[in-house]
Amino acid sequence: MTKSAQLIRITYVALLILALLAPMLGLYPVFVMKLLCFAIFACAFNLLLGYTGLLSFGHAAFFGSAAYITGWLIKSQGLTPELGIAAGAIGAGLIGLVVGLVAIRRQGIYFAMITLAIAQMVFFICLQAPFTGGEDGLQAVPRGALFGLLSLESDTAMYYLVVAVFVGCFLAISRIVTSPFGQVLKMIRENEPRAISLGYQVDRYKLLAFVLSATLAGLAGSLKTVVMGFATLSDVHWSMSGEVILMTLLGGVGTFFGPVVGAGIVIALQNTLADKVGSWVNVIIGVIFVLCVLAFRKGVVGELHAYLERRRKPAK
Repeated sequence: MTKSAQLIRITYVALLILALLAPMLGLYPVFVMKLLCFAIFACAFNLLLGYTGLLSFGHAAFFGSAAYITGWLIKSQGLTPELGIAAGAIGAGLIGLVVGLVAIRRQGIYFAMITLAIAQMVFFICLQAPFTGGEDGLQAVPRGALFGLLSLESDTAMYYLVVAVFVGCFLAISRIVTSPFGQVLKMIRENEPRAISLGYQVDRYKLLAFVLSATLAGLAGSLKTVVMGFATLSDVHWSMSGEVILMTLLGGVGTFFGPVVGAGIVIALQNTLADKVGSWVNVIIGVIFVLCVLAFRKGVVGELHAYLERRRKPAK
């Protein structure tokens, strides 16, 4: 194992220990849970953009629709939280399958515009459907008890469930990316005509990546609803799609941990500045994004990886 790989592994272990000890260190559990939910969302989007090369402007459709499905099933149908979360993720995956079948044969801006258009359709369905609460959304969604046994009303119990789900998702995405399937996705991203010439059914690989990304994005939205206790139109609004793009670009597209860092930056800024500057927080985040694009073209983690690579190579 190279020194850089050892350093990355040590960093991951240290961050996991920090996450486990966070409630004891005085960090606000609800803030960290919200951050981890959006980190899962950003990692799901990065699977599509960073490793498959597909830019979706409609990922809020999967995040928000899963949030509504989970909230409605738990609040109105009395499902336990694990079943509500699973149903939300599966629902988002099915929506992703439908969207993917429509959009996957298009490329570039055409693909992005189709995903945006369908996401807007989902937004208006959530606005008009009788069970979504309209502009008020779904409020007072109970956390319930995990498997009917472990109450999640305590922030501490809910926190460790969110950490477990995040670690599972992070490991799953890492396994997908390093698998032969992930290597084909990278080849499609780098040179799609060559992948076609080698006999790979490119559209099937892209569709599967799209569905996986949508399912994980739905899992993030479902988990967020259980944590926060509500699902609103902001979860399915087009600005949420822009937000996850921002998180991924800030952290570093095509890196394992970059989306987590990007989500941390955006959520921390929103929580720190919202009470002080109000709606101007979006302007500040936009300025920071422009500065990062100019100074860190590969994102925070991407630039760090590039720096370590330069350090490792011997000087000529």
